[in-house]
Amino acid sequence: MRIISGTHKSRQIHAPRNLPVRPTTDLAKEALFNILVNHFDLEDVTVLDLFAGTGNITYEFASRGARGVTSIDLELRCVNFIRKTVTDLGFEAVLSFRSDAFRFLRNCDTRYDIIFCDPPYELQGVEEIPLTVMKRTLLKPGGWLVVEHSREYNFEGFEGFLQKRKYGKVNFSIFSQPEA
Repeated sequence: MRIISGTHKSRQIHAPRNLPVRPTTDLAKEALFNILVNHFDLEDVTVLDLFAGTGNITYEFASRGARGVTSIDLELRCVNFIRKTVTDLGFEAVLSFRSDAFRFLRNCDTRYDIIFCDPPYELQGVEEIPLTVMKRTLLKPGGWLVVEHSREYNFEGFEGFLQKRKYGKVNFSIFSQPEA
């Protein structure tokens, strides 16, 4: 995996093979960030990265100067890898916590500009994520929730649904918090 742009552009990150993850492909990540940079000033955003895994998305936001990135994963090995990598890369605006993503959302009292969520494709209950984010108003006005998912999910009827993008086997559903 590599960081596509920013202060650490082209930097390769080598995650341990024993992490139970499926990182977002470089193709899909690059396409997603092309969309994001046309909608947000990434140096002025706060980000929540749920099911952070290797930290692939966290590092990309941090490299592009995000004001703050919070990465959440239930797997302690993933959290420890993210913390070590963040230290090695000198990213000061990143916090990484071990937590169940659903529980984190239910207890969260912070509002974010962007929430990125990449749950395991076989995980049950993924549809709860956009429902909880919108119900609890966890996005700032104009903020986006991006859910990476398999083709089996269709979020088009959900509150705040904005668009769906497909890149190979990767699907992104994007939700928007209405402007105030």
